[in-house]
Amino acid sequence: MILGECNCGAVAFKISANIREIIICHCSICRKSTGANGIPVVVVNNESFAWERGEESTKTWHKPTGDWQTTFCQHCGSPLPGPNGEESMYVPAGLLREGAETLRVAHHIFGGSKAGWDVIGDDGEIHLERFEGKYEIPG
Repeated sequence: MILGECNCGAVAFKISANIREIIICHCSICRKSTGANGIPVVVVNNESFAWERGEESTKTWHKPTGDWQTTFCQHCGSPLPGPNGEESMYVPAGLLREGAETLRVAHHIFGGSKAGWDVIGDDGEIHLERFEGKYEIPG
């Protein structure tokens, strides 16, 4: 079981899946959404995700073209889990507080549109996979 919450604690959730991989998206939309070089997330099937509290405190912003959205806490502004297609959720890895100690960055996506100042590297122990398209849940 992995537990997570927003910065102010108003929104909390749990993940029942056995996940091990963090994906970092470097697309321009994720960079603008976070104000950073991208967003590290885990992707889980809908059945493995449950809101513990505060779902009513979530707000969603839809890009005008309708092809992207972000969910955030209306109180503190923390990015929150949101839909990743119809069958899965993306969960910002920075929200995870318990049970996530063994997670490791395994994939970088949309590296072709990364910021010019961003350097994608690895820790020298593993080769990090890079994808230019949508990341699909393994298995």
